[in-house]
This record gives sequence, C-alpha cells and structure tokens, in this order.
Amino acid sequence: MSDPAQLLSNLLGPRGWLAGGDAAAHMRDWLDRCGAPPLGVARPATTREVAEIVRLCAAHGLAIVPQGGNTGLCCAAIDGQGGNVILSLARMNRIGQPDQASGSVEVEAGAVLAALHESLASHGLIFPMHLGAEGSAQIGGLIGTNAGGSHALRYGMMQDLVLGLEVVLADGTVWDGMRAVQKDNAGYQLRRLFCGAEGTLGIVTCAVLRLYPAPRRRASALLVAPGLDALVEFGTRLRAEAGEFLSGLEFFGDTGLGFVLDHVDVGGFPLSARGPAYLLVELASASDHVPLDDILLAQFEHGVECGLILDGVLAASDAQRAHFWKLREELPEGQRLEGPQLKHDISVPPGRIAAFVSEAGELCGRLLPGVRANPFGHLGDGNIHYNLSPPPGAPDFGEVAGKIGTALAALATGMSGSFAAEHGLGRTKIALADATRGAVERRLMATLKQALDPAFLFNPDVIVARNAKE
Repeated sequence: MSDPAQLLSNLLGPRGWLAGGDAAAHMRDWLDRCGAPPLGVARPATTREVAEIVRLCAAHGLAIVPQGGNTGLCCAAIDGQGGNVILSLARMNRIGQPDQASGSVEVEAGAVLAALHESLASHGLIFPMHLGAEGSAQIGGLIGTNAGGSHALRYGMMQDLVLGLEVVLADGTVWDGMRAVQKDNAGYQLRRLFCGAEGTLGIVTCAVLRLYPAPRRRASALLVAPGLDALVEFGTRLRAEAGEFLSGLEFFGDTGLGFVLDHVDVGGFPLSARGPAYLLVELASASDHVPLDDILLAQFEHGVECGLILDGVLAASDAQRAHFWKLREELPEGQRLEGPQLKHDISVPPGRIAAFVSEAGELCGRLLPGVRANPFGHLGDGNIHYNLSPPPGAPDFGEVAGKIGTALAALATGMSGSFAAEHGLGRTKIALADATRGAVERRLMATLKQALDPAFLFNPDVIVARNAKE
C-alpha cells in the first residue's frame, strides 16, 4: 500500500487523521488570509506517533506543517502550497504535576496556555506567560514563535521560560533534552535553537517549563499622560524605583481606546477625562510584606508633580484591576470590529518608542493621507504593535499596504530594532527579512535549516525560503 493518506489513516485511526471537510477548521490562518487544502491533518497522541508520521511523510516527499492553536499572525501554521500534512499537537495536551522544589513542570506541546494557568492555581505557582490568545494558544506554538506577552518585561520571553525540550527531528529520531535545570552548559544551547524556529527545525512534543511563586499582592494603575515621550520618561523612573516588582508596563493611545469603547463592551472608561496616551502599570510580589500600593502611589504622585502624568486611578479591587487589563487586551478586537487593518509587530530600544511612533505616523500619513494609527504594546521592552486602519470611509489600503510595511520595517531597523518583535516571520515576512537583514545573518539561518532539515520537510518557506539552500 503506497497511498500516504491511507497509511496515515491506518497509523492514527479515525481520531488521529482528518481529511476533506473534517480538516477545514485547520486549513486557514487566524486572520483568514492564507491557507491551501492539505492532504489531511495528522493528530498524533504520542511522541512515537509523531516520529512515525515524520518518517512516513519523508518517505513520500510530503512536507509537514506543525500546528498549535493556529493563533499566529504570519501564516506559519498553515499549508502554504496545499497537498501536504498539517500536524496538530492538540491531542498531546498532558500537564504534569509541578515540581515545587525546582519550580518546573513538564507539559506536552498541545496543552493550552489557559489550561496550564488553571492547573497551577492550587499549587501557589504561576507560569508567567500572558497574552490575548491564551484560551487557545498551545505551548508548542508559544515555543515555536518565542512568544512574549504582557509580562516579558519581568519574566522574559518563552525562550527564557523553557528549561528543557523533547523534539522530533527530520529523520524521525527524538532529541531528549528534558532537563529541569537552569544551568546546563554541556555544549550548544539546543533548547533555545527551537524557540522561535516556527516548526522549521523540528517538532516540539514536550517541554519543561520554568515556574514562579504566585503573587500574593498586586498593585495596578491606569494613567493618562500628555504623550508617549512622557510615558517613556515615567517608565524609566518606574523601572528604577519599582525594580523587581514591576511586572506590567503597557501603553496605548486614544485612537485605539476609541475603537474599544465604540465596539466592545468593556464597562466604560474609569477616568473622567481622556488624553493622548495611556499606561497600565502593574506591580506584583509573592510576599505579603511589600507595600506595593505605597510604592505605586508615590511614583504616581511624582509623575503628576513633574507633569509626566495628567490623571490616573489605582485599582481598589481585583475587579477594577481586571477592568484595566480588559481595556488593554481588547485593543486588537476593537480595531478588528472597526474594519480593515494592517498589523505590524515592531520593536525598538524602549527609549526610542516615542520617536518611532512619531516618525511612523508622518511616514504612513505621507503614503496614505488620513490613515489612522493605533500603536500599543509593551513599554518596558520596546515592543510596539503598530496597527493601522484606513481613512474613514475607505474600504482598504489599496496598493500602499506593502509600501507601508516595508517603510516601517526600514524605520525600525534604522533605530536598531526589529520588524518582527514577537510574531515571527512565518510565510508573510520573508521578503522583509531579506530586505532588512544582512547577508551573513540570512546565510546563517539557511545553514541551520540545511543542516537540520536538508529536505525542507518541516514548514517549507517559513523563515527560510526553499531557494535559500541553492
């Protein structure tokens, strides 16, 4: 029997192999921009099955696209050409018992982030990764994209939270790197190699993740500032004064807030007046003895005295804190409901955030007069989600969409930043990488791909185009 679809069906059974209409839910990306019909969707239940799928697909010349929750924004988790195999890790969702002494837990790649949070709640531990898609995003996808989220300022990105990995390689062998230690300098840091690789170098099946004590005390505030430059200055002082207690430092503008208030039921705006720029601050501590409210109030008062802060409110309850975060987290949804949009994932040194937003606004305005910018993101690490809506009444961005993306990438690169802060390259940003990253850097990536996956079995044309090996 040589029909690969039948062989995969026989291997995985009816729950493990989806084809035709049953595979439709896995075919398109989250933004419904790309995706061709695959041969089918493989849903293995064990690492052994993943390895057998890899060997079978390699023997039949079928590419494999690893897919987690499919919440990415760069078309990395769909079949770009059609006729290949999407490999969903959703059935491999086991979450182990946390190791209190080492502060770690073993988690299979298909576990959903929100489920991990819930499983840790009774143990007094947290996994400090938070993002808008945590109800569907899976651990393997978060590793593959090296996710950041709203608490990266304090805890780092996904690569900083991964202690060990189990990975199926292109020849079907399995690398067992499931070591639950921070210090392991016995050679190259292989686990970091797969963080951010977007499934192009191997298939992550299991991970050892780093945990932290759950905060017992929090202090949160929503502040209004006269501009982003004031927020950058205020944020710099906060990092110096609040130090290790600072866990969230999120900024957004009035255009984005307007989209949210117009389209999403968020319970209104908690301040009496609006302003040009907003900052959501959160301090957290695992100790009951740290006066977080006093620390935050003192910095708030100092900001007002210096003219860096116009107004603000400190959360008086968990419900009010959740209200602040809902305003921030619903920014993408508010803009989606406003209509067509362009999403850009930028990072610059934090001190240059205000300069980037100012220059980007002028640049985009020249390319498309009347365009509406909605910059928001993570003030502490310089990550700006620079999302655009067309001028009021315009149906879309016309022919300038590509020009805007290229211009913003060049602007970020010129400021020692990146055009792919936490969303990755996927299939949509390879051209930008070729245009803005040096030949040596691109050659190094192509060399790694060629060494670990010479047949381009895993996610071809993601990060490294197939012609890059020639």
